[in-house]
Amino acid sequence: MSTPRAIRIPRSPAATTAPNATAAAVPPPAAGGPTRRDFELRQNQAANERARRLLVLYLGALVVLYVGFLLLDRNSPGGTSSTATTGMLYFSAIAVVLAVGGIWLALGAVPRRIEIRSESVVVVEAFGHRRTFPPLSEIRTYLLRRVAASFLSSRPVETVEVTDADGHRRTYQLEEGILPTPVNARK
Repeated sequence: MSTPRAIRIPRSPAATTAPNATAAAVPPPAAGGPTRRDFELRQNQAANERARRLLVLYLGALVVLYVGFLLLDRNSPGGTSSTATTGMLYFSAIAVVLAVGGIWLALGAVPRRIEIRSESVVVVEAFGHRRTFPPLSEIRTYLLRRVAASFLSSRPVETVEVTDADGHRRTYQLEEGILPTPVNARK
């Protein structure tokens, strides 16, 4: 019995260097941003950058406070008793709740990206939920607040209220210019 051997099939050099006809037929992405087939993708980088940096500051302050209270408890008289341990468990649970709540508040209103489609605008929220709004020409947005560029974000960030076709409102923090926002106040 013989063992199977790989067979090499020679190819002509012209076949490997010939340009692909289908690659030339695909137009390059638009200058306004990257596109995927039937929609324009707009990343929300500055607002995500701002939210992450604020979250780091918040969690850092929470850790410093937690460690400070922990050291204060351990250095106080009776700090090693069973009731003190039970109290520290409650205190630790409160710190965890504050940390999770801070993560939810900091990241919840900051979408990852916006997909501009011909029939709708889809907002992909921080935790993956996708919300559909009317097309860009019909969408109602209101500028609530504008924050200038700072050490928290490299570009300005806007707090924008977006209203869907049913009248439901959602408030998002978006990089300036992702969605058209009128300068006038909400009515």
